Amino acid sequence: TNIECRNAIINDDGTGAVWPKSDVIIGNPPYLGAKLMKRKLGVDITEAIRSNYEGRLPGFTDLVCYWFENGRALIEIGEVARVGFVATNSIRKNTNLPVMHRIAATTRIFEAWNEEKWTVDGAMVDVSLVCFGDNGGEAARLNDEIVAGINPDLTSGLNLTQAKALPENRDGAFLGIQKSGPFDVPGALARAWMSEPANPNGRTNKEVLKPYWNGDDLTGRPRDMWFIDLPLRLSKADAALFASPFNHLANTPDEDGKMVQELRAALGERAGPRWWEPHWPRPEMRSRIERLSRYIVTGETAEYRIFVWLAYPVLPDKNLIVIPREDDLMFGLLQNRFHEAWALRKGSDLQDRPRYTHTTTFATFPFPDGMTPDKAVAAARARPTAPAIETAAKRLDELRNGWLYPVDLIQRVPEIVAGFPDRTIPKDQKAARILATRTLTALYNERPGWLVEAHRLLDEAVAKAYGWPVDIETDEALRRLLELNLARS
Repeated sequence: TNIECRNAIINDDGTGAVWPKSDVIIGNPPYLGAKLMKRKLGVDITEAIRSNYEGRLPGFTDLVCYWFENGRALIEIGEVARVGFVATNSIRKNTNLPVMHRIAATTRIFEAWNEEKWTVDGAMVDVSLVCFGDNGGEAARLNDEIVAGINPDLTSGLNLTQAKALPENRDGAFLGIQKSGPFDVPGALARAWMSEPANPNGRTNKEVLKPYWNGDDLTGRPRDMWFIDLPLRLSKADAALFASPFNHLANTPDEDGKMVQELRAALGERAGPRWWEPHWPRPEMRSRIERLSRYIVTGETAEYRIFVWLAYPVLPDKNLIVIPREDDLMFGLLQNRFHEAWALRKGSDLQDRPRYTHTTTFATFPFPDGMTPDKAVAAARARPTAPAIETAAKRLDELRNGWLYPVDLIQRVPEIVAGFPDRTIPKDQKAARILATRTLTALYNERPGWLVEAHRLLDEAVAKAYGWPVDIETDEALRRLLELNLARS
């Protein structure tokens, strides 16, 4: 009779659940990512949960955070002494971090393991174990070692969770397109559609197909995928006039056998079931990259923090973070060890792969004086230390591309649409076998001497832009970056 089998967060009538009285609370609450809650729990239940916690937790927070907040609230009013929970390690990052800030502000995190392997039935995830409340004044322990204190992100020492979003970085980075449907098609199919006669509206399929990159194209070899890019706000009747692409969208199920119309219904579409448009088409990002000769991207989740150039009409998937700049200076200010260290601490991770979150990483990163994203590019490039960064960044990019695409192994094939990027293909089967092994992940696994040296020169140039010693320790650089952030914010 001591066990109650019911929803621990919300009652059937939509009110918040009240927990039984207790001295301590321990458990492994259910984990469900914020973006999956509507699909798995239903729109009504998800919105009711978020409404009950409005003002306490962000609207977009993982399900497990509501257990942490309930435990914290019971400690604050004196009904519970302490709480110990297991969560995935995303509890200490990004939109989940506010609940950890609330815990640190009203009680004390006294013991934690920030990243542990959790294996069950063949599945393995990285988890965090967090104990908070009154532990009788004993010393705090992090990963089984005594520390002076534990920060909200389950670190000790320098507390980078204090860093704030900087006004000068606003609108400097964007997510790519979230399709939520069968919008990407193999290059062979796209080229077949582009070779078809004009549609009944007199327009060809060339108008609505563009090359498309995701994180795998960046870290591996380009997959030759294309994107069905119907103009936004087309009526269903007008969209259907692009016959082959529209029919593909209407009749192609996903890997679970669901049609795009079903997927949109599960997501609770914001502006009606316009399933022939991407779920998040990112028009703001599109308008920025269309005006540039090239733009910078990095994989949202990747083993290494690597930035590369793309050029419109290539479109970026949501697994890419887009920085709409075309200058080598910004490329160099991102592709260096100081920005990488900041990203590792401020981003999150997926299993063992760090995740670059532009809202917490790019938004908070303090660029060198006079080189912040809000400055005119010409003015930033006129700074005395800028030319060395540009030269080193350009050289690094050229060397990497020379390794990825050796001139004696490749040939460029013009696309059938004027103005579209040429495709790079192997010259023969032997070249194909060699090129298949040449990926940016493989390159950074190997880290040949020329790559290390190219990065060293770039790192030194960026250190000089900050006015730091070129051999500054990473921890000291992070401390100075936090000082810069706090001074500016």
